[in-house]
Amino acid sequence: MIVRFGFVAMSTILENASPSRTMTFANFSKLNDREAGIRKMERIAEENLHNTLRIMKHANAHDIHMYRFSSKLIPLSTHEDLLDWDPFPVLRPSMKEIGDYAKKTGMRTSFHPDHFCVFSTNRPDVLVKSERDLDYHIRMLEAMELPETVKCNIHMGGAYGDKKLSGERFVQQFGALTDRYKHRVTLENDDKTFDVRETIAAAEAVGVPMVLDIHHHAVNSGDVTMDELSAGLWPRIARTWTLEEQRLGLEEGGLPPKIHASSPKSLSDPRGHADNVEPGPLVQFLRSVAAATPRIDCMLEAKHKDAALLKLMEDLKELAAQGNGIRILDGGTVEIDP
Repeated sequence: MIVRFGFVAMSTILENASPSRTMTFANFSKLNDREAGIRKMERIAEENLHNTLRIMKHANAHDIHMYRFSSKLIPLSTHEDLLDWDPFPVLRPSMKEIGDYAKKTGMRTSFHPDHFCVFSTNRPDVLVKSERDLDYHIRMLEAMELPETVKCNIHMGGAYGDKKLSGERFVQQFGALTDRYKHRVTLENDDKTFDVRETIAAAEAVGVPMVLDIHHHAVNSGDVTMDELSAGLWPRIARTWTLEEQRLGLEEGGLPPKIHASSPKSLSDPRGHADNVEPGPLVQFLRSVAAATPRIDCMLEAKHKDAALLKLMEDLKELAAQGNGIRILDGGTVEIDP
């Protein structure tokens, strides 16, 4: 099985390359000239986009073929008091440049809207805001001219006192969205509420691919053992990606399943993400599904971002040298035997 690794948004190696500079609404409100404030936010967004491209070029130079965009590329873009502002005409050329680079290099990109993008909500106002936030992310992908293989990953949301009812409400409310939304989304199990079994059932119901987070599963397993995960649930998860390949008219393997990996921060904070990724549990899971899965793309959610990916590759090189059925293919890709 071939595994490609990626990292999230920021680089801890490049200097002065934040893709997430912002302006608070409190500071925006203090400005006497509203139009000047908007122009300033557009300049911040241009800098964020410029740094995004820098990070992507840095990743490509290290053979890293996956990257998650920051959700904070455009400051205050979904704030209720700025809904009359449309930054896209100004930013579209820079966004297209990012999309062109991703397509030229074959880099797999994605977004992960923040935790307040929840479609299990029982509040109509939160549902409206969730749809607005998802629309913002989709508009960015459209401005980048990236195809529907590029997704926005979301969680189902909260239980709101009745998890079964909330799960049904997610299926109903997300299912009511147009294809423009649904065709841009993947669904991920979370670390507190909806476990793997519940998430795959929802993903199948609404017809979107599922992203398996193995760290989230470790702290919110729903009594699903690792053996059951690998042998029972993983084939269903992989099939959601096969169905998406078929919908998009791609060849088999054209859209590999995606997983997330991270390590617990500490025994006292098992849900928190550590600086780096411990290779043992990750390799163990990958081996367990390797026989049935030709390719997997693995997004690392470690605090040290790209530096954590490079450290993991060094750790895997050591394992490969010991003859552990691991082969290093390039700076961000390995092959793992069952």
